[in-house]
Amino acid sequence: MDTGTHVVMGLALGGLATLDPVVAESSATATGVLISVIVGSQAPDIDTVLKLRNNAVYIRNHRGITHSIPAVLLWPLGIIAVVYPFFPTADLLHLWLWTFLAVFLHVFVDIFNAYGTQALRPFSAKWVALGVINTFDPFIFTIHVLGLILWGLGTDPGYTFAVIYAVLIVYYIIRFIVRQNVYRKVLQRIPDATEIIIAPTMRFHHWKIAVMNKHQFFVGRSVNRQVQILDQFNRVEVPETPVLEAAKKDENLAAFLSFSPVYRWEVDEYDDHYEVRFIDLRYRSKDYYPFVAVVHLDLNLNVLTSYTGWIFSEEKLRKKLDIIPS
Repeated sequence: MDTGTHVVMGLALGGLATLDPVVAESSATATGVLISVIVGSQAPDIDTVLKLRNNAVYIRNHRGITHSIPAVLLWPLGIIAVVYPFFPTADLLHLWLWTFLAVFLHVFVDIFNAYGTQALRPFSAKWVALGVINTFDPFIFTIHVLGLILWGLGTDPGYTFAVIYAVLIVYYIIRFIVRQNVYRKVLQRIPDATEIIIAPTMRFHHWKIAVMNKHQFFVGRSVNRQVQILDQFNRVEVPETPVLEAAKKDENLAAFLSFSPVYRWEVDEYDDHYEVRFIDLRYRSKDYYPFVAVVHLDLNLNVLTSYTGWIFSEEKLRKKLDIIPS
């Protein structure tokens, strides 16, 4: 989920923790738990700082090791090691339990969006992405904010958020059902599909679709339970040419290929350089595919410049590649 949603979830867990008699009976424990669950709800996303280095490192590592099984076990210990000395009379066991729940929920809810996490590491490096909830879901965020407002107005935070989380469990189940209906309709349209990727959006009945069969890629959307195919591309395997093999060694393209399961590629030859472009087909937006990796090589196949990430116009892409002045 996005940072804002993780923040309100941390506050909500602090309110929910008041149902725990040990927390409710000790102001030190309650305060320590509130601080710890807020930090725990954010801690796994500390890898966002990798964006400051470059997009390739960020793409390869975001929601990777910081969301792994060892990290879920270690984050609570690290957090309470810092918090507990400030509240030495707090109940250490319950402080750990609620902090662990905050970290676990962060990783758990991230599994439900299309980006996913490597939550099964070290047993598997596979990205677990259920594609049910958008990274920012207006309903989830709003219902948390409503609960916080009610808490501020004096309602019991424990019971308030217990009801809210019961509602959210039902909401997740409904989202699963809706997504499964979309999946079935896509399969009716493309019965020989070998892979179907369905990504949620902020709108309840709007979904993005990318499909593969043995010979083609299909890009589409589902709006109000109707599936539309917007683009079709012939599926051409990436050949082992000298240009493409040289381009694959670039860190930006390598990061893209480690992340994107559905893409098409292009190679253009100019007077003084080659341009290799890989285009992720999952994120079509207004007739444009904004998630790309581009590598420029000279005629001796040395990398001149490269970029991977989100670009919504050719002009901005050229600026990233330093082809035209900023």
